[in-house]
Amino acid sequence: MRSTLTLVATLLLTACVGGSSDTTKEDKERLKVFTLEKAPEYPIKLDVNFDDKVTLLGAKVEPTGKVAPGQKVKVTMYWRSDKSTGDGWFLFTHVLDGSGERILNIDNVGPLREWRGSRQALPPSHWEVGKVYVDEQEFTIPNNVKTAKIQFTTGVWKGNDRLKIKSGPGDRENKAKVVEIETGVAAAPPTALNTRLPELRVDKLEKGTKLTIDGKLDEEAWQTAPVAGPFVDVATGAPNTAFPVNGSVKVLWDDANMYLGFEVSDPDVVGGFDKKTKDPHLWTKDAVEIMIDPDGDGDNKDYYEIQINPQNLVFDTRFDDYNTPKTDPSGPFGHQDWSAKLKSAVTVKGTLDKSDDKDEGYVVEVAIPWKSFDKARQVPPNVGDTWRMNFYAVQQNGGVAWSPILGQGNFHKASRFGKVTWAEKGWTPPAPERASVTGSRPRFMLPGAAEKSTIPMIPATELPPPAKP
Repeated sequence: MRSTLTLVATLLLTACVGGSSDTTKEDKERLKVFTLEKAPEYPIKLDVNFDDKVTLLGAKVEPTGKVAPGQKVKVTMYWRSDKSTGDGWFLFTHVLDGSGERILNIDNVGPLREWRGSRQALPPSHWEVGKVYVDEQEFTIPNNVKTAKIQFTTGVWKGNDRLKIKSGPGDRENKAKVVEIETGVAAAPPTALNTRLPELRVDKLEKGTKLTIDGKLDEEAWQTAPVAGPFVDVATGAPNTAFPVNGSVKVLWDDANMYLGFEVSDPDVVGGFDKKTKDPHLWTKDAVEIMIDPDGDGDNKDYYEIQINPQNLVFDTRFDDYNTPKTDPSGPFGHQDWSAKLKSAVTVKGTLDKSDDKDEGYVVEVAIPWKSFDKARQVPPNVGDTWRMNFYAVQQNGGVAWSPILGQGNFHKASRFGKVTWAEKGWTPPAPERASVTGSRPRFMLPGAAEKSTIPMIPATELPPPAKP
């Protein structure tokens, strides 16, 4: 999901919503060729009406036919200004895979959209009523696309709002559906899903154990720490063989902090963000991601998201419910005023932001204070408590995971998070409860709890469902 991305999340966050400054004389002269009195012929007829202010007349795609991953494609759109939009309205474009997941954000690709500090070079808010504007966008189909088709979508946005589509091909998020492009990618054969939720027991550090958060993981405690991983294909749970990034994470804890040590293999380590930006959208490039649902029930209530990238930048937020609150397209996502108050360090094995060599990857070491989890029922956790957590190594909106999501939602799906049990040396989990019924009926026992008996036993997994009241 990188080389073709020219708009990064930091630009969206720092963009001036007003956008009232005029297009420069130089840009007006340069862009004359993209401003027409009437539209030429175009093969794709659309007529998408954006709130009676702008009409997306149509488009053309070059080349026609299949465009394989790694190849370039050019989409030219023809917009007509019907009524003044007012200040601050810009164009956006999202490229989606066959499942509807966003794989590219190319909002600022093309002559009309080149970024000029706080606005695009010639955005809809600067268009002359009655004129037609030629919007050219060229991009490369990502190599990791796994679907036979991709969807090119576009729209008009301002801050947290979008111009509503009144007619024409569009979706509920007010994105116009411009064209589907065939990639020629063959559908993968059905893969048996690994539905098992991974579990990890983490024993508390011995008193007096000290960890230096330096991104090296060279203390003895890290050498023997339990490992969540290797990460797997997020869609199937199978070993990752296609995504360019792999990873795993070691987990430790004491009364003050949860400690995580990520080891990520990545042949091209990318940072790319302004270090002064608060809560940059790290998932659009390289990062590790941590999802935490402290209550252990996987209900997606009051859960936390933390991301750290190779520059040691942090995105942290808290959600009330599954992906809620969330404001598309540029956030805020969750309660971004929440802070994990963490301490982290990163070691890059290679050269950051240098694509013409081969890197090994990067290490992220982090200490997260228990007291930061303000919605958790118990912090620090009691010995024997189980939290629901998931860990990811992400790149360009995709990634690999400790626990696969299996198409049941996105990376926020807490019912698919793994189970981390906070333990200590010598602690033994309670034995599974057994239920018995006297008389001629058989006893029902949990698997693994069998004892000598002539009474037939039925595994709990084969019990009939309870009768409905």
